[in-house]
Amino acid sequence: MKSIFFLLAALFVVGCGRERPNAQGQDAGPARQNAPEPSAQPADHRAAVVAFGDSLSAGFGADPGKSYPDFLQNEIDADGFRYRVVNAGISGDTTTDGLERVGTIIALKPAIVILEFGGNDGLRGLPVAATRSNLEQMILALRKAGAKVVLAGMTLPPNYGPEYIRSFEAVYRDLAKKYHLPLIPFLLRGVGGNASLMQRDGIHPTAEGNRIVARNVMQVLQPLL
Repeated sequence: MKSIFFLLAALFVVGCGRERPNAQGQDAGPARQNAPEPSAQPADHRAAVVAFGDSLSAGFGADPGKSYPDFLQNEIDADGFRYRVVNAGISGDTTTDGLERVGTIIALKPAIVILEFGGNDGLRGLPVAATRSNLEQMILALRKAGAKVVLAGMTLPPNYGPEYIRSFEAVYRDLAKKYHLPLIPFLLRGVGGNASLMQRDGIHPTAEGNRIVARNVMQVLQPLL
């Protein structure tokens, strides 16, 4: 199963800018999508936990309300914590894109940010040093603004070579150690490579997969709440 997941993951970078259907069969546009316009809702004054990342945070391909941040809100509510989860994931984002919009996240005045970037960098074979630099700048900016940062780790398909993969994975461990950050070693633990929990593209979790991802996140997040 893992080999299928990794093969499809390698192919994903080739098609990351192609137009793909959404869950309703409509044209979803390029994989990197603009953030949706917020709808008018009553003010929610609970402290914000922001899921800041790419398509894995955005819930690409899953029905509305079935992203991992949606399930994370359920976990937080069930445990009696008073936080609102804000989904700030945009499909196709690299760490460069994340760094460009970190100011919009700071403007939300988050208590906690779950920082989930790097997968698209790795799949595109971008320099690991650039990925590290972008993540580090985001960490510093978020912490300077008073937010606690949880870092979500990623890995890559084996065809990217052991040296590149080792250096890529080390970015998350090194930054977590340097800045004493809570680390989710692999966001898709227990989900990636399992065909029953992944969509047909082999990249994005199904609704049930996102539910498990939320549990992975909650295990690391809970001590901060």
